Amino acid sequence: MLRSPFTMPGSLPASYVAAWPKDVGIIAMEVYFPSQYVDQTELEEFDGVGAGKYTIGLGQARMGFCSDREDINSLCLTVVQRLMERNCLSYDSVGRLEVGTETIIDKSKSVKTVLMQLFEESGNTDVEGIDTTNACYGGTAALFNAVNWVESSSWDGRYALVVAGDIAVYATGSARPTGGAGAVAMLIGPNAPLAFDRGLRGTHMQHAYDFYKPDMVSEYPVVDGKLSIQCYLSALDKCYSVYRNKLKAQWQREGLERRFSLDEFGYMVFHSPYCKLVQKSLARLLLNDFLSHPNSNTESGPFSGLEAFRDVKIEDTYFDRDVEKAFMKASAEMFEQKTKASLLISNQNGNMYTPSVYGCLASVLAQHTPQQLAGQRIGVFSYGSGFAATLYSIRITQDATPGSALDKLVSSLSDLQARLDSRKKVPPAVFADNMKLREETHHLASYIPQGPVDELFPGTWYLTRVDEKHRRYYARRSMDEDRPLEAGLVDSVTTTEHIPSPVKKMPRIPATTATPEAVAISNGDH
Repeated sequence: MLRSPFTMPGSLPASYVAAWPKDVGIIAMEVYFPSQYVDQTELEEFDGVGAGKYTIGLGQARMGFCSDREDINSLCLTVVQRLMERNCLSYDSVGRLEVGTETIIDKSKSVKTVLMQLFEESGNTDVEGIDTTNACYGGTAALFNAVNWVESSSWDGRYALVVAGDIAVYATGSARPTGGAGAVAMLIGPNAPLAFDRGLRGTHMQHAYDFYKPDMVSEYPVVDGKLSIQCYLSALDKCYSVYRNKLKAQWQREGLERRFSLDEFGYMVFHSPYCKLVQKSLARLLLNDFLSHPNSNTESGPFSGLEAFRDVKIEDTYFDRDVEKAFMKASAEMFEQKTKASLLISNQNGNMYTPSVYGCLASVLAQHTPQQLAGQRIGVFSYGSGFAATLYSIRITQDATPGSALDKLVSSLSDLQARLDSRKKVPPAVFADNMKLREETHHLASYIPQGPVDELFPGTWYLTRVDEKHRRYYARRSMDEDRPLEAGLVDSVTTTEHIPSPVKKMPRIPATTATPEAVAISNGDH
């Protein structure tokens, strides 16, 4: 019998499906943020706004920022090399590398090609992927592409590496305190401690000019603040509804009769332009639960006292203060349990754009033990203006034993708070001067950056110069603060590599009878 060369999803024979890589997801993570920050309370005073406007109104405490010594290339070089070194990975073990960013310094050359300098010594040039861009959603698109690659017939047995990085800066005004900067790198492969739930993605995409960057010579975006909030909240509603319907369909196929609610998620993380919007977003999901269950008990439980809102239309509630206040109060305990921990980096460093939601994910992992995390489902909402959004979920492995993949992942992120605390606080006037300098020198040729190198974290890549043809050159600050600064590309640490190139050991589609190869990752030195 002849088979069609085109096979619909889900129609592969069971033997093929069983052979797909199992538990594809995040194996390792690394987070980078700048070594300096401005205090938001001091910024309120400097900007002449009312006390609490940034700290209470936005929920922001500190904002990280970059001098002219750092750009999107240097941020990504830093976070990738840190992940590779701290996890003792060989560069030939990576078969796909994709960057999600909206910080564009070249309209043709990708950040990914700059990162290939790190692979030169290994001789590995067989690395798929380029850059992916749509505001703050690019990192999620890159992550989905990596997961899809590992689960596809194109996979060659190696790991995928996803990098999300951005420098979020705004012109002087009300949006400036919602800036930030940073990068997150994620190692993707099978048998992961954080596995993606298959088939459970709720996506919504729509055209809007809520936030965009039409000026090619400026780092600053054009922002319609009110429209941006409406787009974010409407996308959240739509994605939550699609995700709910897909999960209910999955239950139906399994013969399960269950009522969907936020209780399906042990933790819920969101893209965080500013922390207060995240708190409002969790409240909005509770509103969605309330309206989707017309017979909900309003005498007791989470919907207690909400009867007056039974007949509201969700599309009329984006700026309804009564609804917002009531559901924020009703979800306050849930926020403490499911979401507050995710806001550590967002509160202390600001909005990192594409890495924002993954900084939130890292914050959850950093503040819980493997035992607390084991078996939990994490809901993830990613949003990028223009606009593109997805709500999906991650399942955490049950194995929290010492030395397990989850234990190593959590341990590798346990220094997040200490690293945040080790940064240097600078006065708002110095921050403003840095913003002015970036504004004046953005895209300049024949330029040598002015920012001090010795204030960068050890191991940070930085820009040394831009030549007359706009070609950029970088160096890396020594990992040893007592040693002189190193110029040019440096060798990776010479630690024994615990993950030799799996491409030589794993078939493209593992045989059904084979035992999945265990992934051993060392945490390296912190």
